[in-house]
Order: sequence, then structure tokens, then C-alpha cells
Amino acid sequence: MRKVIVSMNVTLDGFMSASDCGLDWHFKSWNEEMARATAEQLSKADTILLGGVTYRGMAQYWNTNPVNMIRPREDLDFASMLNSYPKVVFTKSMSTVSWNNARIAQRDIGDEITELKRREGKDMIVYGSGKIVTALTKLGLVDEFRMWVHPVVIGCGKPVFKELSGILDLQLLKTEIFSSGVVILFYQVR
Repeated sequence: MRKVIVSMNVTLDGFMSASDCGLDWHFKSWNEEMARATAEQLSKADTILLGGVTYRGMAQYWNTNPVNMIRPREDLDFASMLNSYPKVVFTKSMSTVSWNNARIAQRDIGDEITELKRREGKDMIVYGSGKIVTALTKLGLVDEFRMWVHPVVIGCGKPVFKELSGILDLQLLKTEIFSSGVVILFYQVR
């Protein structure tokens, strides 16, 4: 069965973005080493799950012909995968999407993901999308968290696990440390 993997950039104090959805803290520690890891991570999936806010931000930035991008090779590989992979968008505020291979989910999130998990293929990956992560976690549909912890404290913002009640029991699978000080914590949901 396919897995749902959450890949989330977070601050040391547990925020996925600033209160205004700003991510400038995220780009300060970004380097080619991390870009390679991101492309490698995405290559092991074949479907991207996004909320509306994350979809709009990613589509605006990445929805272009990779050949026309002036970026490091790793970013081009990542962009090529992003643009070719199926993308399922969970939103109530949008009625259409224009990014290549994107579609708006037509069913309840639990039904949609349960059906997608049964299909043949590689894993599914969720980028950002705090509301989607919360909904999937509450439904017990997240299999793994890959938390990219950045060495920065912003004091306030949008917390990752704001609306969860109870204990989320996780098992640390491995860690990956980058020269920028960013650490990926790989957790499996027990």
C-alpha cells in the first residue's frame, strides 16, 4: 500500500510559517545539498498532495518550463518532477487549477486519500499544507513525517500541530544533517 509522507519545513520553535505565511526564514539556510535531498525525496513519490494556499504559492513559483529556469541542476530536476507529477489539491476556495497534472479533490479528504493509497504506485508526498496535514493526521492517514528543522526561532507564526488533541506516537527512523544546520527528522507513525 502506498504511504502518505509529510515533508515540512519548520522552525526550531515549531512553526511552519510566520503569521503572515512568510517563509523568508526558510530560504536563509537553503543550499544545493538540501536541493539534492529534496529532489531525491520527491523521486521516491509519484503524487503530490496540497492545500489551496500551498498550491497557489508553489504553482506560482514552479509552474514553468524547467528548461527556461536559471537555477542549479537540482532545482531543475525538482521542477521537472513537480510539473509532471499528478497533484491533488484540497481546497474550498478555488474552483479550478491550472498547474500541469493538477486537479481539485472531489471527495472528502479521508475517502480521497484512502482510495489513492489503494492504487498502485509510489508514495504520496504532502508539502506544507498545515490544514491538510492536520486533517490527515486526525484521520490516521499519515504514515511518515519528514520534518526539516531549520536553525531559526521566529517566536510566533503558524504552528504545525495546532489543532491536534491527544498524543501522536512517533518512532524516529533516521536523521539527516546538512552543513546549513538544517536537520531532517524522519518519523514513522506507530
